[in-house]
Amino acid sequence: MPADLAVIGLGHLGLPLAQAATTAGISTLGYDPDPHTAALSGADGPLSATELRRLLSAGFRTTTDPTTLGRVRTAVICAPTPLGEDHTLDLGCIADAARTLAAQLRPHTTVILESTAYPGTTEEFLRPLLEEGSGLTAGRDFHLACSPGRHDPGNRTHGYANTPKVIGGLTPACTEAAAAFYSRLTDKVVRARGPREAETAKLLETNYRHINIALMNEMAVFCHDIGVDLWDVIRCAETKPFGFQSFRPGPGVGGHAAPIDPNYLAYNGRSPGHPLRMVELAQEVNGRMPRYVIQRCATLLNHHGKSARGARVLLLGVTYKPDIADQTGSPAREIASRLRELGAHLTYHDPYVPQWNVLDRPVPRADSLYEAAAAADLTILLQAHRTYDLQGLSVKAQLLLDTRGATPAGAAHRL
Repeated sequence: MPADLAVIGLGHLGLPLAQAATTAGISTLGYDPDPHTAALSGADGPLSATELRRLLSAGFRTTTDPTTLGRVRTAVICAPTPLGEDHTLDLGCIADAARTLAAQLRPHTTVILESTAYPGTTEEFLRPLLEEGSGLTAGRDFHLACSPGRHDPGNRTHGYANTPKVIGGLTPACTEAAAAFYSRLTDKVVRARGPREAETAKLLETNYRHINIALMNEMAVFCHDIGVDLWDVIRCAETKPFGFQSFRPGPGVGGHAAPIDPNYLAYNGRSPGHPLRMVELAQEVNGRMPRYVIQRCATLLNHHGKSARGARVLLLGVTYKPDIADQTGSPAREIASRLRELGAHLTYHDPYVPQWNVLDRPVPRADSLYEAAAAADLTILLQAHRTYDLQGLSVKAQLLLDTRGATPAGAAHRL
């Protein structure tokens, strides 16, 4: 049966979009070439098992059959763009999605790119693939636009409906076609001048977060060295009603929205020659935070007459955000691997992660949280899930390092 919408890529962007569209009464089809993903069998995706069941019962269906893409009015590409080993975005999944869609593309279809990408990707990378594979011309035979994803997993205040959607079309008609679609899902649509402006808005939003977290991470190290309580500093600073937005330090920066330096336009091999030096520095600062956490762990153990070698260490919360199961980019994995290198004996606890492997080796899961904290030489709070009784944990734990500033003042050693 035909559908109004095809969501191509059922990951952290695609499934929330499908959920919002289905809730709005839009007939929605999810396409993913991976049968495992299309079966919605992942345990750590952006939607809970209950949300997935509700989505399917509301009529959402998935497929691995590309021919179904030829019977939709709107197709939204939500393919993943992970960072490669050289820290550039891998656009391979966008290319695969574009070629698959192009073979089925019909006139008057609206095609929208939500995947995180470099400025120029929609026009210079996606458009040629769609046109060559379909024989159609973007802006004349079909609408083409970019509307970068803004989904914030676990956010209980801002969901799809009350988060404005930025849209930049190849032509004014393309922008209006995409706006007409998203107006059914969200309260506010923001029209950008074009796809490049929409893509660059995403770049600015993402880099803004990483740069400000990097500043707070540097402040955390500085304040610890001079004996100042950073968390009290933040509490005071955030009372300023203008010119300051509060960010928090942590053991690293995870998530799907990686910092983007547009100097590396890997899809066409050229560089504009203007690297974002602040972004590079932020990557460097945030990237060394797991090592700093390990340094603090070793120092704390030494001060209590213990060595990291042979120490029993409990890791609390291994996801990249609180109250979700997603582990993408979580610093917990690097911290665990470095502790193992030092000879520590690890256990972990996370209410959202029933099993956890680091470097292809399982980490034992603590069944009784309080007993495990009492038995461990060092407990490290990496993610402050709401289910954790932090006051109780601070009493039970022999030694507690809080990397999130979530425990009461004086109850633990804080980052």
